Amino acid sequence: MLPFNMLLVLVLLVAFFVSAVKILSEYERAVVFRLGRVIGAKGPGLIILIPYIDRMVRVDMRTVTLDVPPQDIITRDNVSVKVSAVVYFKVVDSIKAITDVADFHFATSQLAQTTLRSVCGQGELDNLLAERDEINERIQNILDKETEPWGVKVSKVEVKEIDLPEEMRRAMAKQAEAERERRSKIINAEGEFQAAERLAEAAAIISKTPAALQLRYLQTLQDIAAENNSTTIFPVPVDLFKTFFDKQS
Repeated sequence: MLPFNMLLVLVLLVAFFVSAVKILSEYERAVVFRLGRVIGAKGPGLIILIPYIDRMVRVDMRTVTLDVPPQDIITRDNVSVKVSAVVYFKVVDSIKAITDVADFHFATSQLAQTTLRSVCGQGELDNLLAERDEINERIQNILDKETEPWGVKVSKVEVKEIDLPEEMRRAMAKQAEAERERRSKIINAEGEFQAAERLAEAAAIISKTPAALQLRYLQTLQDIAAENNSTTIFPVPVDLFKTFFDKQS
């Protein structure tokens, strides 16, 4: 057996190794404090700390998806809506993210909520519904500028849902229905107008060529005879046989 002293030294060495050696993943960085002062960011891979003197804070450098809960917003045209969003951000400076703000994740979340309310409240409801891409870009630019001192980069913002009051939904549905009815009437009127133009042109052509009227009359009789089994009696215009009378005379 090993002597007690050697066993104690071995245990101390193992404890020192366990507390001194840290392994960081590829997406992690360690902000190391030595006696309370930042000495730098280390990682990824194997790093060695001085036990009881060095302290490290792990920072995840991957993109974080932040859900912004629905916010009560009153638009510029006095419509009350609930708007939710999602924010994509990541830490680009691990030292600033730890030393310049107490909790960068919570701070970014609170800033995203206030910015969402501010930007959406400056526009009218129609703009909020129709210009969502522009609103996303405005929010992203504001957040990115405000979080830069924290070492945080906001890469994208997307407005997810715009929850309207029930009475506003009914009003918009009626408006959309009225708009569809208006377009339908316009299309029908345009179709009637074009049909009237074509009929007027056809009448002008037939009036100049009486034989065309006779041929059209015969074609109509043929169509009726082909579709109906009943007997149909039509008066035959005398002008239809005028040509034959002229030949006999």
